[in-house]
Order: sequence, then structure tokens, then C-alpha cells
Amino acid sequence: MLTIYRRHRKNCKQRTEGREYRRCLCPIWVDGSLNGVEMRKSLRLRDWQRAQELVRRWEAEGQQIEKPKPLTLKEACDKFLVDAEARNLREPTLYKYRLLFRQLQDFASLYGYSYIPDFDVDSVRRFRASWPNRNIAARKKLEAFRAFFRFVHESGWIPTNPASHLKPPRITEPPTAPFTREEFKSILGACDIYPDKLNAIRLRALVLLLRYSGLRIRDAVTLGRNRIQGDKLFLYTAKTGKAVYCPLPPFVREALNAIPTSTYFFWSGLSKPKSAVGDWQRSLKRLLIRAGVPDGHAHRFRDTFSVELLLAGVPIERVSMLLGHQSVRITEKHYAPWVRARQEQLEADVRRTWETPEPQRRVHGGYTEKDARVIPFKSRRKNGGGGGSRTPVRKALRPEAYMLSSIRLGSPAAVRMSKKRSRLVR
Repeated sequence: MLTIYRRHRKNCKQRTEGREYRRCLCPIWVDGSLNGVEMRKSLRLRDWQRAQELVRRWEAEGQQIEKPKPLTLKEACDKFLVDAEARNLREPTLYKYRLLFRQLQDFASLYGYSYIPDFDVDSVRRFRASWPNRNIAARKKLEAFRAFFRFVHESGWIPTNPASHLKPPRITEPPTAPFTREEFKSILGACDIYPDKLNAIRLRALVLLLRYSGLRIRDAVTLGRNRIQGDKLFLYTAKTGKAVYCPLPPFVREALNAIPTSTYFFWSGLSKPKSAVGDWQRSLKRLLIRAGVPDGHAHRFRDTFSVELLLAGVPIERVSMLLGHQSVRITEKHYAPWVRARQEQLEADVRRTWETPEPQRRVHGGYTEKDARVIPFKSRRKNGGGGGSRTPVRKALRPEAYMLSSIRLGSPAAVRMSKKRSRLVR
């Protein structure tokens, strides 16, 4: 006879309850004998009903049925990363997947999910609830999580995809907030009083490059000297691979030439680009705090570049090309309110309503016009309620019924007249 029980883990709160407690999610073990053979082993299950069905099948057939060993979580993560590298995904994308898998494996070790089939809808929801990410970061992380479980499901390692039932989070899009001219002047002034003089020269050049080229922080930090020919900048963005071609003002070129000669302006080329970007983001944050703009960040220079172009009347399609967006819809999503032609059209539409005279208020014609001709009761035309069979309105009564409706009920005469009325209505 075989007996199943939960073998409580060390961190289980019900460990003191012993084998009798079944409501936790600890691994299920089997103990007993089968055909005279002692057995005490893990069933590699956490569902009590599935464990009971498995043990009953063993007892009915008189032997232990070995099922194929399921795939572990670590093996599935490694296989996904190998496939992602074969698809030539960018290194930042692979880094995000590795970070996600590290968090997933820590969660699995905490709750005892060693194998891929152990994950169900409840477990993936619990894992999603442990994320500290919000807004766009949470949505991007959910997309990566779904992609992993879609890969696992398509490979045939699980019967269903539990991550497909996760609903996306509600997102509050941050508004586009370009720097004002006063803020930008204060940022340039803070470069002059920056404590590290050698780094202040590079910071000033980086600020001017971000403002007058619209580059992302990664593209600006890894910009090589060979990408500037004369007064023009040309490169392929790291995020989308789109070509960016933009002229630079003379004072921006002078600030870049003031940097000591090297292959790159802001990067040694020896470290990872992500590390260099992080260092410059921290330096920019200290500079912006010193300039009195504590809520500033590098992407706001890109917003300033875009908004100034749109306010100058540049079509949004050309601005999209300068920004290196894959589609003009992305540009419209973030910068549509700043399109000058659209603003002027909206203002003209509003002013047009001012010139239109307000309609004269008057009494409704139903109170002033002549009375409409009343259809007599004995007319062959239908009197009200003459719609189709679906019309819920009662048909009009005959003239005799209207006369009977004025008699009060309660007296014997009223009762007799009500019976006569019902016959007339019929």
C-alpha cells in the first residue's frame, strides 16, 4: 500500500503540522510498498489530485510507471538564450532576458518550482506580482516573459502557455517635457562651475551634442570621430539601425574638438557600452542637480531637439527621419501636440466658432403653431399604437370604452359597466 504526503521544506510555515497538513505547496512524496518492494521517493508533483491519480495507477498495474523526466527551468532558460543568440538579437535585449531569468530562477527556488511543468497560471501571476517595475518597464518585462513561455509551449515542453493569461498593466505615459531656454542656459552655466574641469569640457560637449543632434544617450556616448565629416554627422542608431544624417552648428563642433584626441569622444572603447552610458548618466544627473533641474534626464535633450524643429514648422515626417524612428507613428505618439501646422489649424477652428453668430433662441414651434388636425375616432386610419406586433403600446380604445373609463369603480353599477367595457374592448 502506498501513502502520499507532503514533505515540508525548511521555510514552510506549516512544517510543524507534519504529514497531516496538505494545503501548502511543498513537494509530494510517496511512502509504502508496491509488490513487496519498499518505496520512499519524491513524485515530483505539487498537485495533490495528480499525485493520487499517479499512485492509484501504480497500484492498479502493480508496477511503477516511469514517466520521462521533465525539463528543468534552468535548461529551458539556457535553450531560449541559445535560440535568441542564433536570431542575432542585440546585446541589450539579451541582457534583459538574462536579468529576467535570474529573477525567475530565484523565485522558483523560493517556492520550489524546479521544473517547467510546475508553473501554472497562479504561479506566473505570483511572479509578476513580485516585480518592482511600473508603466513601460513592466509592459516590456511582461512581453519578454510571454516570449519565453511561448517558446517553451511551442517546443512541446508544457501542454499550455500559462503566461498567455496575464493581462498587460495599465500604463501612464510620461508627458513630453522639453527643456525651456532658461533651463538650457542654466545647464550650460553649470558646466562652467563643474568641479572636475577635465570632465566639465566633455560634459559641455555632450550636452550640446544631445541638444543639437537629437541622439539617444547610447549613440552619443559611443560616437566615434569618424562619424563627423565636415559639419555633418552620420551614423546608424544602435536601437533601430536607422541611418541618421544631421548637420551640427559650429559651436557644437568646436566643443567636440576641444576634447583630447581619441577614437571616441566620450568612450574609451575598452568597457561595455552599457557601463559607459551608466557613468555618463550619473555625471549628467549631478550636473542637472547643480543647474537647478533635478527632474532632468538625457532624453529630455532629444525632446527639446524634436519640439524646436516642430515649432519651427518642419514636417513631422522629416523630424521622424532625423530622430531615426522606424515609423512616423512613433513620432506622432510622442510629439503630435507640438506640430505647428496642427496647432494653427486647431486654433483657427476654435476662432471660427467665435465669428459664427449665436443662434436666436425662440419658443418651440409646438407651442406657437396651429393645432394639428385631430383624426376622428371613427376614421378608418389607425389611431395610435397601430405599429407592428412588437410595439409594446396598447391599441387605442373605442369611443364607448373612453366613456366607460370615467365611471368610478366600487358600486354595483360600476362593476356591471366594467364587464360591458371588457366586452367592447374585445
